[in-house]
Amino acid sequence: MNQITKKVSSEAAAPLNTAELKDIVATMLNAAKAKGATAAEAGLSIETGLSVTVRLGEVETVEHNRDRSFGLTVFFGKRKGSASTTDFSRQAVTDTVQAACDIARYTEEDEFAGLADKESLAMEYPDLDLNHEWHLSTDDAIEIAQQCEDTALAVDKRINNSEGGYVTTHQDYRIYANSHGFSGDYFSTRHSTGCTVIATQAERMERDYWYSVSRNPQNLDDPDYIGKMAAKRVLQRLGATQTKTQKVPVVFLAEVARGLLGHFVRAVSGSAQYRRSSFLLDKLGETIFPERIRIDERPHIKQAIGSAPFDSEGVTNRAHDLVTDGVLQSYVLDSYAARRLNTTTTGNAGGVHNLFIQHDDKDLEGLLKEMGTGILVTEVMGQGVNIVTGDYSRGGTGFWVENGEIQYPIEEFTLAGNLADMYKNLALVGNDVDTRSSLCTGSWLLNEMMIAGS
Repeated sequence: MNQITKKVSSEAAAPLNTAELKDIVATMLNAAKAKGATAAEAGLSIETGLSVTVRLGEVETVEHNRDRSFGLTVFFGKRKGSASTTDFSRQAVTDTVQAACDIARYTEEDEFAGLADKESLAMEYPDLDLNHEWHLSTDDAIEIAQQCEDTALAVDKRINNSEGGYVTTHQDYRIYANSHGFSGDYFSTRHSTGCTVIATQAERMERDYWYSVSRNPQNLDDPDYIGKMAAKRVLQRLGATQTKTQKVPVVFLAEVARGLLGHFVRAVSGSAQYRRSSFLLDKLGETIFPERIRIDERPHIKQAIGSAPFDSEGVTNRAHDLVTDGVLQSYVLDSYAARRLNTTTTGNAGGVHNLFIQHDDKDLEGLLKEMGTGILVTEVMGQGVNIVTGDYSRGGTGFWVENGEIQYPIEEFTLAGNLADMYKNLALVGNDVDTRSSLCTGSWLLNEMMIAGS
């Protein structure tokens, strides 16, 4: 028996009154000031959406959501207090202001606390074309999810089970304002489709998936393409065997290499630096990648998944390099971390926005030919990454490659190394750039890694 769950607010169909919401934010800031706060900031978010999942042709879940939240942070000198609510009534707003002020009066002073500096705020910001609503009925969403799954299941009789197909569509409205006089708001959308299927051969089961994500639904992959990709990937994994323990070159598929780029971001984040908990501690101005490598942030690409007109403190975010010619040029900083490090914010409160690593002129096939003999890693698992020391140890699955050609699938091996060495040994970055997140990279070829197998 399939189960359909629904989460529908009574106001789900009501249009947003943005003027009223801005008034709520302004009212809270004024109320905080009236209670003696020397500075305050407020953020409001309302997200509406539809999520549908199907499995083996049956509808499993249908969820309509309308989530909302409001947060206020106040400062009494260097004392800070925060409170939040999901109730936008006048009484709830009043109580939230009072709660934040009460908390601030009992906290310890922090010399680095405070709003972003006024001169760093994005008093003017661009329209990045992030809002593309998908007027999709529940029935249409179910049909698309079923089409993804049906296509995958029809490719080969060995694909005999599924973890489901899905469709999601969400719109988010955000306001951020503070007592420096900044007030910014914008709408954004995010849509996705995908499916995960299971194939069986000789009583051994493998699973794999494919998905598409975009701000604009017109740019999503066709459901048939998604199903065929999921099927292709899972069939390639059948008959996987183990490999022996050895040192070999390794290619990380783009979606896996994204994780390696993410570890770099964590290591150069302000919090990791001022807490002295990074293997890239105090490396500013030092070479950490090969000389040809550039890593840069591009926050204002229209319709991109990672784009934002300003950061979560209202600070202007600009295109800038984190790494140039292999040399670390910048940390990833919000205002608090910048003060702790005696520097200025990089406009990264809330994270990075469209971070790219420079790629070479070879696609994945070209990387494999360059590697010759080694391993193509298509999935990693486990939590064996230590950002303090850089030690890297994760389970993997993928393919054994000889003479630049995939030979057979392999599984149950462990990749071991140190991120600092892995970054220095980055031989090539493929031009198969995956832009489905804020970390955008192609596949990575590393000259050598230790593989623990049979």
